[in-house]
Amino acid sequence: MLKTLILVVLSINLFAITNQEVANKCEAVMKGFKSSKSQMQMTLINANKQRRSRNMSMMTLESSKGNKSLMTFLSPADVKGTKFLNHEHINKDDDQWLYLPALKRVKRIASSSKSGSFMGSEFSYEDLSSFNPKKYIFKGDAKVGTLDGKKVYIGERTPKSKNSGYTKEISYVDAKTFLIQKVDYYDRKHELLKTATFDKYKKINGKWRVEQMTMVNHQNHKKTILVWKDEKIKLHLRDRDFNKRVLKK
Repeated sequence: MLKTLILVVLSINLFAITNQEVANKCEAVMKGFKSSKSQMQMTLINANKQRRSRNMSMMTLESSKGNKSLMTFLSPADVKGTKFLNHEHINKDDDQWLYLPALKRVKRIASSSKSGSFMGSEFSYEDLSSFNPKKYIFKGDAKVGTLDGKKVYIGERTPKSKNSGYTKEISYVDAKTFLIQKVDYYDRKHELLKTATFDKYKKINGKWRVEQMTMVNHQNHKKTILVWKDEKIKLHLRDRDFNKRVLKK
């Protein structure tokens, strides 16, 4: 009996995986696209199920020091020409700027404002950065569960940034592919604020890319859906394509 118990414990330990290891694998399966361009559609849905759509273009440059991205709003008229530039960093808060064409000026997003709503959506400025494990604290082993019939690793992470709007995040990761399926975000009162679901993935030139993502706000009953279209990767983008000067062009 004792021998059997020891074997069971050893077997469980052999298959245990830490939250840090899961996060590292999540990052690894999404890396290597180098740069990308895509069209995007943002759909805002209010508590009464009324919808508004916005169309944007998106460029991203991959870097071990932190990705850079540029989003340009194409329509409707009230947001056309608005641009958002994000320079991610590993050991400090990201640098973010918003160009407002009506004022013809560039507004820097203060670190203390990163938890604010981005362009009236349920995504905050903080949410617009790509996932990087180095920006979080992970503890212990991941739990095993199921989500929509898939085996998933369930783990908790805590943002390192003191300016984060979240006290913790609970992630659900496909145990086979290590693609993130869902993330629950808890606010500064430790209450569930939002849930992001990664509704669709696709492979482009052998690299996994997100195709659709939904952010639901449990407190105001609104949601925002992001859809990526016509995405191309491994392009010849450079740092100069993401300089602050491009905001006013």
